[in-house]
Amino acid sequence: MDKLILLSFDVEEFDVPEEYGQTLSDSVKFKVSAEGLEKVLELLDRLNIRATFFITANFAIHHPSTMLEIAKKHEIASHGFYHSSFCVEDLARSKQALEEIMHQEVTGFRMARLQPVSDREIQQAGYQYNSSMNPTYLPGRYNNLSKPRIPYHSDRLLNIPVSVTPLIRFPLFWLSFKNLPLPLYKFASRITLDWDAYINLYFHPWEFTNIRGYQLPGYIKRRSGKEMLDRLENYLIWIRSLGTFVTFSEFQESLDPGNLFKIL
Repeated sequence: MDKLILLSFDVEEFDVPEEYGQTLSDSVKFKVSAEGLEKVLELLDRLNIRATFFITANFAIHHPSTMLEIAKKHEIASHGFYHSSFCVEDLARSKQALEEIMHQEVTGFRMARLQPVSDREIQQAGYQYNSSMNPTYLPGRYNNLSKPRIPYHSDRLLNIPVSVTPLIRFPLFWLSFKNLPLPLYKFASRITLDWDAYINLYFHPWEFTNIRGYQLPGYIKRRSGKEMLDRLENYLIWIRSLGTFVTFSEFQESLDPGNLFKIL
């Protein structure tokens, strides 16, 4: 079976500086993310790569024409209504808002900052899959070492965890990509892809703009803008020789239910 590559981008208001005490206007939050999104879309178009975009309804409402352009080639899923706040009603509200803009069904969800959210509530809101869990330990963020690191069902909802390496569960998320030497990240990616026959990677469009002037830790603003975009291009050209890029919905369709964990 061909190895599958799930590439996704969390499209949201650029609010991460507010976690570190810097208040930003809504216009700046939208502007930074929109600029990065334009660069990402150009890169994917040039490389002929399809991805899944988890988008907040708030961002989509302010950029409807961009959403329609994305939907022509890629999959759009929900990233909640707002990035900085959440209530259970946002699950259905964000899905409805995205569908009204695109006139297409939205089947996937990812919670902002990969925070815990009820699988039952996600399923009841009409979603078919959830990719909100990083099955690793990250101090102050996640402690999911006891949870499955490969896809599993919770009732009828498919959970697709973010990829971590086998055995030691080293996370392959955006901060690792940004801070590790690229050959080491590629090595970890190859091990994971060979072991699992798929890999689930995610980034944010704002990473591909110059964010060095914002009040952020060095490990977040390191390698931003063109340097980060060139790094991603290098990586995507390398990894596409190892497998096939698919959207999350396509990945879901490819799975054999008999090979999945079942959590009641």
